[in-house]
Amino acid sequence: MEEGTLKSPRHPTGTAPGPAAGPAARCDYGDADPFQWDTREDCEVRQILDRIGDKWSLLVIALLDVSTLRFTELRREIDGISQRMLTVTLRQLERDGLVKRTVHPVVPPRVEYQLTPMGRTLHTTINALVVWTEEHQNQIAAAREEYDRRAATAL
Repeated sequence: MEEGTLKSPRHPTGTAPGPAAGPAARCDYGDADPFQWDTREDCEVRQILDRIGDKWSLLVIALLDVSTLRFTELRREIDGISQRMLTVTLRQLERDGLVKRTVHPVVPPRVEYQLTPMGRTLHTTINALVVWTEEHQNQIAAAREEYDRRAATAL
């Protein structure tokens, strides 16, 4: 392992940040430590955050909070998602215990999707993020315009 690299930022057996790591690596962030989740590929927290944070999962969770939906209804509601991507997203959310898939034994088969109780708790968190985004969208748009203006004059 290279100097300045940590196995896990909170793991006591990792190496201490070296001088090349920069001041941010030597700061005490307390409870707001941005390095609290290991960035290794095999880190469960990282994998879960990657899953629930992708745009398709967010949209599926938001739609299923309103009602139980069939695959075709979800696909119709989510603009731009391919059949394959929706299938993959639903399978991953089902595997993580966030979505329940129900197959009704009729011809043709009817498959419905709904949020599990755990998935509903996640929607509450996602909703808070959406509310924050709505409240700050004008400020973000202004910041983007200012950034773009500075970037254009720097060229």
